[in-house]
Amino acid sequence: HDLSDDADYAQQSPSIMDSGKKSSSSIVYLKDNVTIHPTQFASERISGRLKLIKQGSSLFMTWIPYKGQSTNAKLSEKDRNLYTIRAVPFADVRSIRRHTPALGWQYIIVVLSFGLAFPPLYFYNGGVREFLATVKQHVLLMRSAEDANVFLVNDFQNPLQRTLSSLELPRAVSIASVPSPVSVGESSSQQNEERTDVSASVPQYNGRQRQKGHDPARDISIQVLEKFSLVTKFARETTSQLFRETNGFGPLERRNSNQSALDYSKSSEYKEDVPVQSPVDPDPLEFDKLSLVWGKPRQPPLGLEEWATFLDSEGRVVDPKALRKRIFYGGVEHKFRKEVWAILLGYHSYESTYAEREYQKSIKKTEYETIKNQWQSISPEQAKRFTKFRERKGLIEKDVVRTDRSLSFYDGDDNPNVNLLRDILLTYSFYNFDLGYCQGMSDLLSPILFVMEDESESFWCFVALMERLGPNFNRDQNGMHSQLFALSKLVELLDRPLHKYFEQNDCLNYFFCFRWILIQFKRELEYEQTMRLWEVLWTHYLSEHLHLYVCVAILKRYRGKIMGEQMDFDTLLKFINELSGQIELDAILRDAEALCICAGENGAACIPPGTVPSLPVDLFYSDD
Repeated sequence: HDLSDDADYAQQSPSIMDSGKKSSSSIVYLKDNVTIHPTQFASERISGRLKLIKQGSSLFMTWIPYKGQSTNAKLSEKDRNLYTIRAVPFADVRSIRRHTPALGWQYIIVVLSFGLAFPPLYFYNGGVREFLATVKQHVLLMRSAEDANVFLVNDFQNPLQRTLSSLELPRAVSIASVPSPVSVGESSSQQNEERTDVSASVPQYNGRQRQKGHDPARDISIQVLEKFSLVTKFARETTSQLFRETNGFGPLERRNSNQSALDYSKSSEYKEDVPVQSPVDPDPLEFDKLSLVWGKPRQPPLGLEEWATFLDSEGRVVDPKALRKRIFYGGVEHKFRKEVWAILLGYHSYESTYAEREYQKSIKKTEYETIKNQWQSISPEQAKRFTKFRERKGLIEKDVVRTDRSLSFYDGDDNPNVNLLRDILLTYSFYNFDLGYCQGMSDLLSPILFVMEDESESFWCFVALMERLGPNFNRDQNGMHSQLFALSKLVELLDRPLHKYFEQNDCLNYFFCFRWILIQFKRELEYEQTMRLWEVLWTHYLSEHLHLYVCVAILKRYRGKIMGEQMDFDTLLKFINELSGQIELDAILRDAEALCICAGENGAACIPPGTVPSLPVDLFYSDD
């Protein structure tokens, strides 16, 4: 696992500065435009300069935000100093995780030996290889046997390596005796900037536990991480999730090393003119099961007690955005989905009270009965002369007896719930006579009736859903084509090698995703998973077109198999249909969230205006 055999990292990394100008220290690596993502919003990225500095036999890492940059304008000088990663010794680093996602933004995550991790550091102009090559020149860097993207630092489990490392005798270096490394041309006034003291700490081995005394280096690192955790909670949750999933890397030992008082932040190093960030070319050798690290872990479903905290004393939703966010990350417990779905779909407004919702139910029930009576009153003689009615009625009756019959709710002969499915769909064909009924509508209605358990309320919730998804069933199929076109553009943006493969194999129409989009993955997932996915999609929390990012996430999960087996369109269509019941919903939702955040405004630009589903329409209530 040594990197000496890895051609990517065997190259030499040139020093940025002549080490002869400072005998005590030298900058061995420098990279501009290295960025952290404090939140999911691109406008809040913080860019800075990353350095590796050699001090005696020790290697240190620093990262300091730029001054005067537009994305950093909101940072006060105090915050900028607190964000700065100052003089982290590699003796305190356990591992470095490298990632090169297909969309091209490389990043690393540095994990410290006491369990904490810095937020991901993104290299928008490349430089990860050179960074690792430089680190390898100065410390022992080995690939993890468990994950090829993880590089262990100073992992002396090999007896020979441990013996060689013991030749570097530990030295305690006092703060006063260490000259601060200052770049050529920096003024004396800049040398008077506030410094961070990092005292020497000598670890001990040979069966003895490391000294548990006060470790300023550790304290400084924790201060930095605590600051990030307060203001950049998004990145903190990301890294903790990532390393929970990797199950750790086992016990690691550290060699004796020097820890000096170093502070390499100099105001003159930060220029107002920062080079323009540009993504690098995508890496076609992406792993099949790509876990995009800033997709947040899923939460437990929203429970009844927590649901009550979102309502005031009269039943109004106090903070709709917070509620939608909570449902987005965890879904809803089934026992009160009925109440929540009616609000998510727009049947009830977020501002409605308990009393207003009950009143609306009674009004809409009367209206439903009126519409239903229109087709129930058609006599057999009339039906003989009403071809459209006979055709739709016949198609509905054929479909409902084949819809979810494995579910106990619809199982058995003469099941009254199957009859309710038929009645609601026939009533809808009269409510929206232009659209009528098309195959697939019964799949969309089935979970709604299962949750609502009321004919009238199920009808009106179905009406609200069809206001969003109705164009999927238009005869000209413009609704479906616009979504497939948008999906094609998103794959081109987020995974160019896969898009190119589809282009070369005449798969750019994306018809193999037709069923996914038409009935919202209803036949790809278990029934409970379908309901959970739908309520996540209905929140419109990140995007009203999150279902398209779900499509991209699934394709990226299986891209290795698709491209490796050289699937043509027919083989691909068969493979996609056979994925039914095999999709890991939580993992796909995390990836879809990450892809949506990654794509940002570029992703939104890929989706033509008016693409299904449109935002909810106020069908049932007015502002008054």
